[in-house]
Amino acid sequence: MTTRRSLLLASAAMATLPLLARFGINPAAAQAPANVLVFGKQIDDIISLDPHEAFEYTASEIAGNVYQKLVTTPNSDPASLEGELAEKWDVSADNKTFTFTLKQGPKFASGKPVTAEDVAFSLSRAVLMNKSPAFIINQFGFNKDNVAQKIRANGERTVVLETAEATSPSFLLYCLSAAVGSVVEKAVVMANAQGDDLGNAWLKQNSAGSGGYSVRQWRASESVMLDINPHSDVKPKMRRIIMRHMSDPSTQLLGLQRGDVDIARNLVADQVKQLEGNKDFTVQYARKASLLYLTLNQKHPILSKPEVRQAIKMALDYDAIQKNIVPTTYAVHQAFLPAGFPGALNEHPFSKKTAEAKALLAKAGHAEGFEVALDYFSGTPMSDIAQAIQANLAEIGIRLRMLPGEQRAVITKTRARQHDIAMVRWGSDYFDPHSNAEAFSINTDNSDDARNRTIAWRAGWDIPELSKKTLAALRETDAEKRAAMYVDIQKEHQQSSPFVIMLQEIEVSVSRKGVSGFDMGPMNDRHSYTNIAKA
Repeated sequence: MTTRRSLLLASAAMATLPLLARFGINPAAAQAPANVLVFGKQIDDIISLDPHEAFEYTASEIAGNVYQKLVTTPNSDPASLEGELAEKWDVSADNKTFTFTLKQGPKFASGKPVTAEDVAFSLSRAVLMNKSPAFIINQFGFNKDNVAQKIRANGERTVVLETAEATSPSFLLYCLSAAVGSVVEKAVVMANAQGDDLGNAWLKQNSAGSGGYSVRQWRASESVMLDINPHSDVKPKMRRIIMRHMSDPSTQLLGLQRGDVDIARNLVADQVKQLEGNKDFTVQYARKASLLYLTLNQKHPILSKPEVRQAIKMALDYDAIQKNIVPTTYAVHQAFLPAGFPGALNEHPFSKKTAEAKALLAKAGHAEGFEVALDYFSGTPMSDIAQAIQANLAEIGIRLRMLPGEQRAVITKTRARQHDIAMVRWGSDYFDPHSNAEAFSINTDNSDDARNRTIAWRAGWDIPELSKKTLAALRETDAEKRAAMYVDIQKEHQQSSPFVIMLQEIEVSVSRKGVSGFDMGPMNDRHSYTNIAKA
């Protein structure tokens, strides 16, 4: 008898055929040509491909392969910094003026060389557009009124940045290594501008970078196609990269086994275990600076009560969720700095304590529980984790209205502060504690029109005192003392915040035989396609 599962897989296989044909791949041959690499991946988190707007996992990964930045960090040593577009940099004695000299040679996909004017335009554009990742640049005192003077080109190869206050050079450089530091070609972007949008509408679906690839096509919740940039100083081995949206890991597995997917990116634990040790596949792991957490909207009258927040943290069975649902792809982690970061707190103060959680709800005046909505990504394994959370919270009387959706829908809702509880992921933007500390523990303006819309702001969490402590840690120049300050901040954050940090991601990719060279980094924009090869 044909099972429902068999029908699903067969249907997925049939759906592959027209998609392969659109990419110029002969469906009868199944496997992509030797110079085309096909990823099977969940890519419905993409909202925009504009590097100064994009703030999601897949879009950041694409930006890392389409654009270059002044500086970057190598995956072999992510704590170190090296020039990408910058040949060298100098810092003034007062740590306020940073002067970058560009390398000669890097070129955009148009064939034009990267100039200091392009760099100054790009960093200024991020400030002027003030989209989600802009706070990474804005925090140095840049705004729409001063950016033209504070970020400027001085000749063809020299860029000058003037910060408002004395700034740790390494901290500024780490921030410039984030995806928001991507350099776009000013002439191409402005030629496609609509009104005063600085080319944003066009760059949402196109590219103007100097990286190894350029964007050929993006179809929302369907596919992304990148073609090699023949003018770049980066020399990838694959002529074309294709990402096919496959929400169901079983569809990814089938595609991998059939050969029409070269690398599967979202296989679940039992599927990975099935392929480990099989000579026809290579399993690759990378511990990521990526956290899975619940955000509790503090505009909600019940969720804003400290006892309720604490009860939710004590209701969840973190170990069981990790062991039974994501044993190979996540590790239990309960602090906002990922393991591996300076100052990371690896203590797990929360475990399932149903009686104590019920007592806290009663103390808050909700002994009978209450109903609240949970937004979450509908794909596997997130849907399984959401169901486990629903069961755990039901034991203490919290009834969840389950609202599954595409990743970008959940993200958009939390950005608008329209959620009750949402299960989301957060990936660090650069390898410094402030990357996550700013996001989770700074909110100096809780108004709806605030300039810096951090994760704390999205949750409506008004924290003037914790914000001051976090800013003090940023300014501390002694590395050991600074790390200790972040430990203290995380301990306070664990107990008081509206964030239930549950798991740290261990990203897994599975390649079919003959495929090698996918360099996975601790952050998504460090996932490099340059050395991918097919035998």
